[in-house]
Order: sequence, then C-alpha cells, then structure tokens
Amino acid sequence: MLYLTADKFPVFVPFGVIGFYRYLWFLIRVAASVAYRPVPLPINPTYIASEDVTIIVPTIDAGEEFKQAARSWLVGKPKEIIIITEEKMKGPLQELADAVDPARIRVLTVPFANKRLQMVHGIRNTTTDIVCFADDDAIWPPKMLPYILAPFEDQKVGGVGTSQRVQPVGDSMTVWEVLAAFRLTIRNIEISASTHIDGGVPCLSGRTAAYRTIILKDPEFIHGFTNDLWLNKYHLNSGDDKFLTRWMVSHGWNTYIQCCYDSELLSTMKPNWRFLLQVLRWTRNTWRSDLRSLFMERYVWTSHPYCAYTMVDKLFNPLTLLVGPILVTYLCVKAAKGDYHLPVWKIVLSYMAWLTLTRTMKLLPHLWKRPQDIIHVPAFIAFGYYFAIMKMYALFTLHEVGWGTRAGIGDATQALNALNAQNAAPAQSQEKPYDPEAANYSTQRR
Repeated sequence: MLYLTADKFPVFVPFGVIGFYRYLWFLIRVAASVAYRPVPLPINPTYIASEDVTIIVPTIDAGEEFKQAARSWLVGKPKEIIIITEEKMKGPLQELADAVDPARIRVLTVPFANKRLQMVHGIRNTTTDIVCFADDDAIWPPKMLPYILAPFEDQKVGGVGTSQRVQPVGDSMTVWEVLAAFRLTIRNIEISASTHIDGGVPCLSGRTAAYRTIILKDPEFIHGFTNDLWLNKYHLNSGDDKFLTRWMVSHGWNTYIQCCYDSELLSTMKPNWRFLLQVLRWTRNTWRSDLRSLFMERYVWTSHPYCAYTMVDKLFNPLTLLVGPILVTYLCVKAAKGDYHLPVWKIVLSYMAWLTLTRTMKLLPHLWKRPQDIIHVPAFIAFGYYFAIMKMYALFTLHEVGWGTRAGIGDATQALNALNAQNAAPAQSQEKPYDPEAANYSTQRR
C-alpha cells in the first residue's frame, strides 16, 4: 500500500492514520475478548430454573422448528413457557405446544400481532423472579439456563445476554447465512470485549435474554415500553431489545453477557436476499437507540464509557469504510490519464489483495471452525460496502418503523388500544391483566 501511494505519500497520511486507528482498536477488542471470562456456575445457586424462570416467546408464525427449540428450552427445566401469539394463530400454536409438553407450555393471545405487546402480556402472566425472552427458533445448549442464571447472583445485575451462532435452515449454509454467521462472529468478539472492559453492551439481543421480573413489572417500564415513540410521532414495535438494554443502563442496573460454548444459542437467519431486509431493520433500530443513548439519555457515558465509544465509532463507520474505494477510484482516474506511476490493473489488484488479507484476518475466529467458508470472504467484502451505503440510507429513513420481513404486523397504536380493551374485561379470559398495585415495584435509578 505504501508503493501504491508513493508519489504523493503525504496526502495519504491522514487516511493511513484512520486505518491504523481502526485496526489498533480491533486488536484491543480481540485482546479483551480473549481475556474475557463468563461467570461460572455457582455451587449453591440462588435461582433455580424450575422455580424461578419463565420463558416468554412472542411469535406469530412458528412452525415445526418451534418443536426443536422448545425441547431444547425444556432441558433446562424452566417452571413454565408462555407462548404469546395473535388470536387467529392460537389453534396452530396450541397444537405445537401440546405436541411438546402441554403441562409446561401455555399459549396466550393478544388481539393483534405486535411483539412488544405480546412480551408485555407474557410479563403480566409471569409469577417467577426471572423472565427469559426467546425467539421461537432459538435452540439452546443443555446448560443454557444455569449459565444465564449465574450472573444474577450479583444483585446489581438486571439483564443477561448470550453469544450466538447460525443454524442453517437447510442441509448447508447459503451465502446469506454465511454472511450472517460472519457478522455474529464479529459481534461475539465485540460484546465479550465490551463486557470485559467496562461491563456495558450496546444491546442484549432479543433472540435470548433474561431479566429480573421486578424490573419489567414496574408500571413505568410497561408504559414506556408500549408507548415508545421515535421523534414523539412514530410508534415503535421492533427494537424491543434495544429499549430493554437502555432501560437497564438508565435505571442503574448492570448487564452481563455469557459468551461461551455452554451458553451459545443457535438461531436461523433468512437464507435468501430477505436477510438484507432484516439487516435494514436492525440498522434502523441501532441508529435510533444509539442516538438516544449518546445524546438524549446520556447515562452510558458515565456508566459504560467504552461502550459509548463503540457506539460513536459505529456512527462514523460508514464514512471511514467508503474512504478506501473513493481513494482507489481517484487513483484509477489519474492512472487512466497517465498521471500516476502505476497502471489501473495494479492499483485495483493491490487494493483487492489488501482487502482480502485484512478482512480474512477479522474472520479468522469463524474460519478456524468453518474453513470452507473462506470462499465467501469476497461476498463479505462486497456486503461491507453495501452495508455502509445501506446504513446511510437507514439514517435518512428512521421514520420507517415497519417490521420488513413479516406479514401481519399491524399498526402499533391500534394493537395497544385493542390489548387495553382486552385487559379491561379479564372475566372473559383466564389470562391475567396487568395489575399496577400488584406490581408496584421501585426500580428508580440508584
């Protein structure tokens, strides 16, 4: 690369500094991730899954994969699993539940599909000290629940998340699933590093995360969670895990990530181009949540300064990522006019070699386990530049709050009004409405 910029080296010094900075922090993250250790299982645990854990699963379209996931949850012996779906899907979901364990799986309904309201309805019907949210396709290792409960031995810990890897939908991974697996590998490094450095994490992923029920039954939380408006106008449905993580920080609770083999869940991803729609939704949620954390709520600056730094870094990541191709394009134009010391093909080849080397280095933890995925590194490089452009697009479309990959997700305000009407008539159902007096807990910032 020095040879590539030899004739006007001083011009490229600032860009070299940017590259040095980014890879320096990458090495710091890797070092912190290596030094990280999960909380070990206690000899005499305070919390026992069979007495203290309810698993809540909001879903609208669970299929046969739900049976495999539910059986993996039951290995940990939770007290109960509550499935919350929309009314028209109760029959099919009840059949799936009965096929697995009708004694420990309940199916409840809300009038309209809305993930946040489904989660709240599950919370209202929970009687245990710990609530664990899970996606309907999240497959757990046998020791998942004990490892999730271990950090709660610290009474200051309010939420616990886990590491993840991709479960292919078919017999082998598609290129889209491999891209998702690459991203999860990098994420596992980032969250374990952040947890080790200052205990913070940008998001306790909604695929599986556990919380103290006392926090979630706070009327203030219920109201904020179900009336979450972007710019005081756009009612949010997705981004529930971001809201929960911010609530932990703003109310003085610690979080922890259990990142190890015994707490690493398997989750399916979209095996086709619709994966890009998932990424777009996640990116919008990240923009909204990070902007709120950094500039509106601002608790993260004092509670978890390193985590705050990672959020700031991600704000500028699209710009720094696009610097490379812009410079290469500039050099190619000069070379085509004969004003540069290298031909166009050498410039392009040198840049591609550099990209391949550096991106492969970042993916080594994944490639160590799945070396066959090295053929997808070029796709990962291309996806990185697409993602940079898409991230800028997401920034200017934050008013788009639709789910993007699921049909049947209706208007959040309409769904909230319908659920409130349902709770106003509890006599017609065995399900419990939310009782503010019974849940008068104090979770103010300590």
